[in-house]
Order: sequence, then C-alpha cells, then structure tokens
Amino acid sequence: MELAAGKVAVVTGAGSGIGRALAERFARSGLNIVLADVQADALEKAAGDVAALGVETLAVPTDVTVEADVQALAAAALERFGAVHIVCNNAGVAGKADPWFGPLSSWQWVMGVNFWGVVHGIRAFLPHLLEGGHIVNTASIAGLLPGFTPSYNASKHAVVAITEDLYNDMQTAGLPVGVSVLCPGWVRTAIFEADRNWPAALGEVPEQGMTAVIGHHFERAIDEGATPAAVADAVADAVTAGRFWVIPHQEFFDLVIERWHRIAERLDPEPPEQLPGMPPRSQIVAELMAALESAAPPS
Repeated sequence: MELAAGKVAVVTGAGSGIGRALAERFARSGLNIVLADVQADALEKAAGDVAALGVETLAVPTDVTVEADVQALAAAALERFGAVHIVCNNAGVAGKADPWFGPLSSWQWVMGVNFWGVVHGIRAFLPHLLEGGHIVNTASIAGLLPGFTPSYNASKHAVVAITEDLYNDMQTAGLPVGVSVLCPGWVRTAIFEADRNWPAALGEVPEQGMTAVIGHHFERAIDEGATPAAVADAVADAVTAGRFWVIPHQEFFDLVIERWHRIAERLDPEPPEQLPGMPPRSQIVAELMAALESAAPPS
C-alpha cells in the first residue's frame, strides 16, 4: 500500500512507545492519524505533537479490552474522516506478577490488552477495509520464542497465530487487505511500567514475582534496545511492500530459528543460554536462587 497524503491510519497504544512512533511515522508520510490510548494525558500530548507535523488528528480515549470502546473508536474515526486505510492494533502490556502463584488478575489484564485488544480491533475495523487497507498487529519476538513471562508469551503467540489466520483468510478470499505482524525484541518503551494503567476493576496491582529480583536486567535491556522510530520505519516499509513478517531484531530471530530446528528434531525444549541484551541464564538462575535463600525462614 502506498503511504499517501489524505489516507487515514488508526493506532492503539498511541500515547507512548511504538504506538506513538507509528503515529508520527505515518504522519510524516502525510496520513491523517487517529490516536487511541487508555492513558488520557499521554494521549493528549501525543496527539498534539503528531498534529504539529501538519496532519489532521483525532484522539479517542480507548480501553482496548472493552469491545464497545473499540467499536466506538472505529465509529469516531469514520465519522471524522469517512474512511480508514491502516489499522495498527498496537496496545500492549506486560505483567510482573508470579504466573503460577500470583493472582489470576495479572493474566486477565495481559490477555485482555494484548490478545483481546487485537481481536476487538480486527473485528471493529475489518468491515471498513474490504475495499483496500492494511492491518498491523503488534506481537513480539515473544510470540515466536518463549522465555519472557508466561502470560506475555501466551498473549503474543496468540497474536501471531490469529494474524497469520487473518492473512490467509484475506488471501483465500482475494480481498485487498494487507496484513502484517510485528515481532520486535527489546525496544525503548515504558512497557515495564505498564502497570501505571492497571485497571481498578481488577483490584490491587499484584506484587511482583521474579521481576522483583531480575527486573533490573529487563530494564537495562529495554533502555539499550532499538528506538521506537526504527521499529516504526520497519512497519512502514512492510505496509508499503505488503509484507507479512516484521522482525526487526535478527539476533533474536536467530534464536527462533534454533528453536524451530529443535522442534523439527522433536527435542525437548531448552531455553537459550543467553538472550540478547541479558546476562547468561546461569547468572539469572543464581540471582533467583540467592533471593529465595535469603527470603527463606531460618530453620
């Protein structure tokens, strides 16, 4: 799809990080932008900055876990601009609670935003793209390579799967709807602080699990990761070329390929000894064991 002035892009999670970078990237190509986010102050700031690039903008506070909110987003976009051409289902969060012993609310939150947010976005906008459009769903390299937090991995694997199904369905039906899935590694975003938007309906913010011990490694890796702007450029290139896979981090993809080789040989799972940007797995295990020992009651 050509990125041309007068077309309209909708971006969820547009208040910060990759979402904001996508909004800015499409705006620089002359597209009008509909920005959606659950954090009102960040949304307002992002919309103002994108408008300063010389395009028309519409900011719509949206909780992507709520189907009615996303349907209202689609209605607002169509009412304002009359059409939508690109939809980026980008909103995402990462939970810090222990996945096996912590509260289920952490799973509900992560799946609600990362998975159901994408489902709601596809269902709300696809009927309006059938004459020509493109959908970009933000997954993660965690959608191809387990090893992060289980709820995050599960949500992102689901996003990859449904996006591939959507692509195949559009191809089979011969519809002019492009589909891409974004699977980045470390990116300089505030996702590690996502619980700033924890929904009150789910009760108290859960206590951290192992991230309380090794979270500083994740924070450093994120701080040293790719810029959101670089990821947004990769997405824009994929939309222009009509390409499905958007995988900006080759060093992570190499580990994905190794995993697939193990699967092909029907070998049991084996986590990588070291993820890019992280210390060796042996060091992380040692830190976790030391924390458990220090927390154990005296015998």
